[in-house]
Amino acid sequence: MSEVRFPDLRNEMVRAVKALADPAHQWSAWVRRELPPGGYDEFTHRIHIFYGDTQVLEDPDAAIGIYLRSQEEADALRGLAQALDSLFHECGTELPDEPICGHLVGRQWWRLRTGRCPASTDSA
Repeated sequence: MSEVRFPDLRNEMVRAVKALADPAHQWSAWVRRELPPGGYDEFTHRIHIFYGDTQVLEDPDAAIGIYLRSQEEADALRGLAQALDSLFHECGTELPDEPICGHLVGRQWWRLRTGRCPASTDSA
């Protein structure tokens, strides 16, 4: 299946997945707040597409044809859901909108993705 019912929301999910997979972007946007004028990017904004806007992580299989193109994509998002659930279990879901919070969540997210903490000497 290559068509989806809501291609704009799908495109937003693709952008969110790319941001969640890019440590350099996370450090720049979420911790250092290096964004173009008028730009906005937060960890919570990126994951909201999966929980609030589409609820795709609650049942990825049901999203095939609506937001997702294939079972392979549903399986990949199931893995993302498990990683985010682990993060929320350790950090909670009520996070303040501050660079230090982005730094802490970013470090935890990195650890969950790679199995180790980054050895960053740069400060927020």
